[in-house]
Amino acid sequence: MALLSVIRRPISARGLTALTTTPSLVRRAVPAFAMQARLQSAAALKTNPVAQKIEKKRQEAKLGGGEKRIEAQHNKGKLTARERIELLVDAGTFREYDAFVEHQCEDFGMPNTRITGDGVVTGHGKINGRTVYLFSQDFTAFGGSLSKTHASKICKVMDKAMLAGAPVIGLNDSGGARIQEGVDSLAGYADIFQRNVMASGVVPQISLIMGPCAGGAVYSPALTDFTLMVRDTSYLFVTGPEVVKAVTNENVTQEELGGSKAHTAKSGVAHLAFDNDVEALAKLRDFVDFLPLSNREPAPCRFTADPANRCDRALDTIVPTDSTKAYDMKDVVARIVDDNHFFEIMPDYARNMIVGFARLDGKTVGVVGNQPLVSSGVLDINASVKAARFVRFCDAFNIPLLTLVDVPGFLPGTAQEHNGIIRHGAKLLYAYAEATVPKLTVITRKAYGGAYDVMSSKHLRGDVNYAWPTAEIAVMGAKGAVEIIFRKQANIEERVAEYTDKFANPLPAAKRGFLDDIIEPSQTRSRLIEDLTILEGKQLKNPAKKHGNIPL
Repeated sequence: MALLSVIRRPISARGLTALTTTPSLVRRAVPAFAMQARLQSAAALKTNPVAQKIEKKRQEAKLGGGEKRIEAQHNKGKLTARERIELLVDAGTFREYDAFVEHQCEDFGMPNTRITGDGVVTGHGKINGRTVYLFSQDFTAFGGSLSKTHASKICKVMDKAMLAGAPVIGLNDSGGARIQEGVDSLAGYADIFQRNVMASGVVPQISLIMGPCAGGAVYSPALTDFTLMVRDTSYLFVTGPEVVKAVTNENVTQEELGGSKAHTAKSGVAHLAFDNDVEALAKLRDFVDFLPLSNREPAPCRFTADPANRCDRALDTIVPTDSTKAYDMKDVVARIVDDNHFFEIMPDYARNMIVGFARLDGKTVGVVGNQPLVSSGVLDINASVKAARFVRFCDAFNIPLLTLVDVPGFLPGTAQEHNGIIRHGAKLLYAYAEATVPKLTVITRKAYGGAYDVMSSKHLRGDVNYAWPTAEIAVMGAKGAVEIIFRKQANIEERVAEYTDKFANPLPAAKRGFLDDIIEPSQTRSRLIEDLTILEGKQLKNPAKKHGNIPL
């Protein structure tokens, strides 16, 4: 248990006082009749055999698979299911459900191996004072494998979350389906999947992978809104290394096949990865604070000492005068938002696009931006898919969108065309066009071609569209355009200057009403906060329909 001694939260002043209060002071603070009632109740429990049996079962549930397996879990650098819950929720707020549940399997000697709780701890608690529902799979009990009753416990907590309108958090650490139960365990997974789909867009769903997650188990995290992982101890794959070796004769490790690096940088399955359980749970607490409890609730508003009218003169020169030079869009975001705090999502995947959460005057906004530091911020397949899903999440949960544009267009080439840049790029177009939340857009530099349209343009029902004086809004760059228009003429340089003067600036778009204003970069924060305040009462509805058919 040495691991726990390092990670315990520090005792508050109130807690320290409570610990050092003498018994006589406690007795004076509590009415005599209440103290007597408690003493009588405790005595009754000691003599009541039923109560003793219940208490014994409760203690068994807390031990899961037993001390030896708990020690083995710690030796792997992992916390137990209950320790994870203790770190995640506010102290003393967790209320457990179904602690006494046991599996009902009668085959393969299973009646002789029942573990109270059946490998998963479920219940509700509070994170920073707000209710969440959660389940934490216990690897010490049957390897966290999913049985019919295990699945029923998870389904119950998801049903309760839907009724109450609160997020669902899954702490996944499971060897997969419990083989001894056959089709019952498969049915259990399907029951969970159905609830994932029904909860989508109703309450936020977050999966934190803290151990193995294989086979059918991977599809529940894939259906949730965000999937987080722990480096070196968590894995996600449909088929493990042994099956891959047998079928394809390919030698691959668990980490190479389904580790955090594979999924946060290559596949895009996971959104974030952390070094250990403690860091993951601490960051999850911060992350949840940006999100509303449900689609019926606003995101929490947090106090900030950062003035709404703060003027940052560094923004006036942050975009290089040479349009071929790069700059970091994350610096732009940090200088605009509250306290320079940007919680980035998927930082290692499709790095030419940035997405994440921030606050403006204490209110949550979803940020989408092209990243000029990587491939000039070009739109490709992965960037389009990454941004589209984030936009749809924000729209589902009424989180305003701030889009920062510096895009030279869609990435050309046979690889992109043959792998479906048309349909994948259309996902981002669809997401912005469909969104009814407040949409604020700032063009910092390039907005070329179809990518100008896609990146939350005024034509896609943008509420407020600004440009900085450095903005260039055109079909393509001046040199490329002139070489096409005047391909047989000699005075190309003069034509480039002429085209730049006419089109490679924000005035033509502003003259046509496609921009609401051309603003000083240093004034961006105050203008956006003012606009968000005005748009708080925005009401916009899409045509009545069962659902749209987003490009796949």
